[in-house]
Amino acid sequence: MTASHLLVPVPIPDRVAALIGSCIPPHILEAEFDADCAAREVRRFRGPRLCVEDQADREQALSELARANKVLAAHHPRLAVRPGGPW
Repeated sequence: MTASHLLVPVPIPDRVAALIGSCIPPHILEAEFDADCAAREVRRFRGPRLCVEDQADREQALSELARANKVLAAHHPRLAVRPGGPW
């Protein structure tokens, strides 16, 4: 029995990643990419005081993340991306 905190992340070879990607529908791959980009944008706009433009950009990124997560969660509930998550 192995504990999850003892597991070491191992890089996936490109051929294996391409094989895995070929099994996933294209709209799910696109939603995963969009969610990842939106989560990065949300993390970029952190802080207690944001100017009005930054608040608007953060809200836009949150809406894009929610839209992409809706597609991902419809495919599988554990695919949803969180702004503070490991993605």
